[in-house]
Amino acid sequence: MKMAANVKLLTFLIPCAFLVPVLITLAPDLRAAWNSEALQNMKTIFVSIFLEAAPFLLMGVLLSSLMQWFVSEEMVRKLTPKNPIGGVLVAGLLGIIFPICECGMIPVVRRLMHKGMPAYIAVTFILSGPVVNPIVFTATLLAFPSHPEITIARMGLAFAVAASVGGLVYMFVRRNPLRTPKAAITEVKTHPGFKMAQPHSHGSAHDHNHVKNWRSFFIHAGDEFVDMSKYLVIGALITACIQTFISRSDLISLGNGPVASYVFMMGFAYVLSLCSTSDAFVASAFSHTFALGPLVSFLVLGPMLDFKSTLMLLSTFRTRFVIGLSLAIITLVFAGSWLINMLA
Repeated sequence: MKMAANVKLLTFLIPCAFLVPVLITLAPDLRAAWNSEALQNMKTIFVSIFLEAAPFLLMGVLLSSLMQWFVSEEMVRKLTPKNPIGGVLVAGLLGIIFPICECGMIPVVRRLMHKGMPAYIAVTFILSGPVVNPIVFTATLLAFPSHPEITIARMGLAFAVAASVGGLVYMFVRRNPLRTPKAAITEVKTHPGFKMAQPHSHGSAHDHNHVKNWRSFFIHAGDEFVDMSKYLVIGALITACIQTFISRSDLISLGNGPVASYVFMMGFAYVLSLCSTSDAFVASAFSHTFALGPLVSFLVLGPMLDFKSTLMLLSTFRTRFVIGLSLAIITLVFAGSWLINMLA
């Protein structure tokens, strides 16, 4: 087996060997390109995006590991409201208690869904939590001190969109949207020494006992962090390239018009992939260019759906589910922000 693995590895290394002379020949040009101003700017943007999001992702995976220890499936079932309307309303306000950024939200919700949280409540929490929380509320107030209506509109629209999408998931999604649903797993092994007990029909008190020690806790958190951070790195890199090689003035020129301004600001939020605690300060730079509706669409869509979070969603949920979820979010944010602009 070991010899076969080495042969497979060799088949990948041999083509790489032919690249060495090419890289040596092009080394001066590559070095000059790597040190160019554009690439320096791209590297700065990439590092800033990653460093901005990584602490929240780490916070999310640590919380996810704690839930693996202390939150049982029975507890999740008891705390989940039986009424779907009540469940959506409670999930929409959970961000007040758990103010987690969108980067850390997905591993937490994935863990809760494995423990029995319904998909419609989980989706509502994913969408509302990064916006409807005291940290984002305060940051938006500070970014728009003379326009409190922007903060109110952001919080209200975010809650309405999250609750509406949660209701749609409840009505139309009949199967578990996770890529690896718990029902398909008879025994979950993350590492020797950290194993979930296999459930059986009699439901004894020992069904969900875990080997609990600090080593298993940090191993689980590390595995979760590596699993999610690779999508964060790819998303941050592509976002940095877009921000570097497409000028903001060219993008703004596309936003002239009653509909194009919404499309631009929503697309801009998706591409920038900013954290929900800092995007309000970016939006404030456009306060003299765009009306209330486009600004709110930027502030609401970004934390719910951006490039890096799309990759992380695709790593957790089925592709068809993510596509439907994205279309529902975009449609509802556009309609809601347009309505807010009409009523303002």
